[in-house]
Amino acid sequence: MSRIGKKPINLPDKVEAKIDGSTIRVRGPRGELSWDIPSLIGVELKDKQLLITLKRTNASSLHGMARARIANLVEGVDKGFKKDLEIHGLGFKANLQGQKLMLNLGFSHPVEFAIPPDINIEVDKKATKLSISGINKDSVGETAAQIRSLRKPEPYKGKGIRYADERVRRKAGKTAAGAGAAKK
Repeated sequence: MSRIGKKPINLPDKVEAKIDGSTIRVRGPRGELSWDIPSLIGVELKDKQLLITLKRTNASSLHGMARARIANLVEGVDKGFKKDLEIHGLGFKANLQGQKLMLNLGFSHPVEFAIPPDINIEVDKKATKLSISGINKDSVGETAAQIRSLRKPEPYKGKGIRYADERVRRKAGKTAAGAGAAKK
C-alpha cells in the first residue's frame, strides 16, 4: 500500500463530495470538478473524510496517484491554484484583450494566446508579470507551460518567459570565452 494513498482527505466546511458509481464530484465555493475513478480503486465518504482503498493488491501504483488527484480536486474548489510567470527582455510585455493574451516577445509580430475558458489571467501594471489561476491544477499548469513555451528563457542574456521561482543558469558568451583563449 502507498503511504500517500493511506492518508484520508479531510473535506473543508464549504466543500461537499459525491460518489456516483465510478465518478467523484466535488463542489465548493469556487466551482465543481469531477474525476473518473479507476476501476481498481475504491473511494468512501465517512465523517467529512474521503478514504481511498484498493480493490486488488496489485493496483498499488494507482493508490497514491488517485489520492493525490482527489486531494487536488478538493483543494481546487476550496482555494484554487495559481502560477506566476515573469517576462524578461527589453520591450517584452503582455496585455489582455478580451479572452486573448497579446504578447510582445521580440518577434516581428505580437503573439496571440487564446485563454481557456476555465482559466483567469491577470497582468500587472508593468505588463511583465502574469498570474494564471483556476480551480483545475492540470489546466493551470498546462496553460502556464504553453505560455512559457512561446519564448523560453535563453541562457546568454536571460530573455524570455520564466516561472516566478525559476532560476536560469547563465552562460558566458563568445567574448568571455575568447578572452581567456587569447592570453595563452
